[in-house]
Amino acid sequence: MRYVSTRGRAPVADFTEVLLAGLAGDGGLYVPESWPQFVDADWRALRGLPYAEMAARVMRPFVGDTIPFAVLQRLCGEAYGGFGHPAVAPMIQLDSNLWTMELFHGPTLAFKDMAMQLLGRLFDHVLGEQDRRVTIVGATSGDTGSAAIEACAGRERVDIVILHPHGRTSEVQRRQMTTVMAPNVSNLAVEGTFDDCQDLVKAMFSDAAFRGEMKLSAVNSINWARVAAQIPYYVAAALALGAPDREVAFAVPTGNFGNVLAAWAARRMGLPVKRLVIGSNRNNILSRFLTANDMSMLPVEPSLSPSMDIQVSSNFERLLFELLEHDGAATASVMARFRAEGKMPVPEAAWRRAAGLFRAFTLDDAGTLAEIRRLHAASGYLADPHTAIGIAAARACADPVVPMIAMATAHPAKFPDAMEMATGIRPGLPARLADLYDREEKYTVVPADLAAIEAKVRAFAHRNAA
Repeated sequence: MRYVSTRGRAPVADFTEVLLAGLAGDGGLYVPESWPQFVDADWRALRGLPYAEMAARVMRPFVGDTIPFAVLQRLCGEAYGGFGHPAVAPMIQLDSNLWTMELFHGPTLAFKDMAMQLLGRLFDHVLGEQDRRVTIVGATSGDTGSAAIEACAGRERVDIVILHPHGRTSEVQRRQMTTVMAPNVSNLAVEGTFDDCQDLVKAMFSDAAFRGEMKLSAVNSINWARVAAQIPYYVAAALALGAPDREVAFAVPTGNFGNVLAAWAARRMGLPVKRLVIGSNRNNILSRFLTANDMSMLPVEPSLSPSMDIQVSSNFERLLFELLEHDGAATASVMARFRAEGKMPVPEAAWRRAAGLFRAFTLDDAGTLAEIRRLHAASGYLADPHTAIGIAAARACADPVVPMIAMATAHPAKFPDAMEMATGIRPGLPARLADLYDREEKYTVVPADLAAIEAKVRAFAHRNAA
């Protein structure tokens, strides 16, 4: 498997090169040069397998021969062996034709663990084989940071620095990051939004001298390995409901477009996915694009679903590259204008293809609380604000014949204030996190300034290398 940049000017790379590089050298995102194709017999052969084994087989063509398959199987077994549910990602039926897949049974109670637990082990393996050390920098709107820290804390060949928007995550999300005292972990609270954090990470990667000096790598979904490791759970959900002999549909709450892109990738590989529905909160740039070709940046507004408080959806660039028929120069031009003008000039034909692939749904905070309340009253199910948006999107775009699966992206205990407002119930944290509010925190508040943040990263990495 070979990978190319969405902007067409970076060298072709293999899986391990993409894993360690994160962002391509030309500022683009890596995507497969060609997509692996599974036929019906391939999908059927995956039925009934334990999740870890199924995941290894789905990821095998993306990894290629850069990592022996036996090693990939072992790493997947280790990654998912510690999840809090024996099914890893269990399916719950909510209505006659509506299911939710719970992706929050990992160590940090969010779907990011599904990829990050494997990603940390992939880094360990590849860096050990190459006798290298890297500095990982990442931005988080809430859940990526804690999942990345959990996956990388204490690993001897990795230093990890996570940027989060100061005061714009839930307290549980923040504490899951800032109470980890491993010496290779640093948390920076940026005075700005998640989009500011994401821009700063991309700017560090674009600074060639700094990138080389720090040996930067990425854990955000700008890293293709993150997206690849999310594809298997869509396969698992579809197989559970009869694929490949039956079509399915997915509804995904999304902000940065990575999670739903993995569902699109499964479809691109041949999984019979009839419909993909995107759920947005008040920061609804993706919904505006799909309904009216309006991909224009607006100020980020805080919401009850903070992981979706995003106006620049990085992973959309990967879909744009596909919509523009793998024209890297055209993709680079569209992205440059988006950054310069705050509005993405997607050609009409490409937009129509996107609108044919995806449906969009938007829910504000009042609607989110109402959906949490409705769902609990109807079925006794507690859905966190992000999951509630996904479930509402699923109901709004349901097909009476095709089963719909809404992805449950976070445990309700991560957002206790919203849950209490909606239902009067304040869900407790699992036993392993019961003392989270009593743990010491450690983080540094920094301005949204590239030079200041690069100085912090440099000092941290040099201290650890000494």
